[in-house]
Amino acid sequence: MTLTLIEVRTAGPGSHEITGRIGDWLTGIGAADGILTAFVRHTSCSLLVQENADPDVQRDLLAWLDRLVPPATDPAMAFLTHTLEGPDDMPAHLKAALLPVSLSIPVERGRLLLGRWQGVFLVEHRHAPHRREVALAFQPL
Repeated sequence: MTLTLIEVRTAGPGSHEITGRIGDWLTGIGAADGILTAFVRHTSCSLLVQENADPDVQRDLLAWLDRLVPPATDPAMAFLTHTLEGPDDMPAHLKAALLPVSLSIPVERGRLLLGRWQGVFLVEHRHAPHRREVALAFQPL
């Protein structure tokens, strides 16, 4: 098994495509056939395989998440008790509970077996800038 960490700097809520960085790493280690596991080492962001052709998909996804889980200042969220880290913190944890924090993707001849329009994204749920780490593991078959 081969392991690495990649850093993703964020500047607030958004989707950050990391497909190319993962592909570059697989090429760099000489990956052949196997399984890639990606795991985000934080509790207020997520990983997602999603369409990467039309940026509207990412905008709509973020808007849907905001409707599903509004900020702690919204009266509908008055039940929240974890509020010391700001009004976006607990909602970010809830969003991370809804979306995956790890992914397993088959690799064939060193390439991710994603569909034509699929990409791998780190989805940031917090409003402040953050430095996120994604652990990558490649297990050859």
